[in-house]
Amino acid sequence: MAFKTVKITNDTGLHTRPGNEFVTVAKTFESKIEVENETGKKVKGTSLLKLLSLGIKKGTSITVHAEGTDADVAVEKLTDLLANLRD
Repeated sequence: MAFKTVKITNDTGLHTRPGNEFVTVAKTFESKIEVENETGKKVKGTSLLKLLSLGIKKGTSITVHAEGTDADVAVEKLTDLLANLRD
């Protein structure tokens, strides 16, 4: 299992467009992907609706968890994507 925490810095947080991009990339991995918000709520990283339910806004720290054969690569790629979100 691998995990990494990243702080969201873009002004609009994680909304539909970047959320969809995250889900699309998450689905390319064999590993089980989960995203956890600051309150400890975890959701499936391959579901846009569940991801948006976390209410991820600017300044929020979220943790990406992955379990499986490509977990390390998945976490690195997905947290890099989140760290570089654009509005």
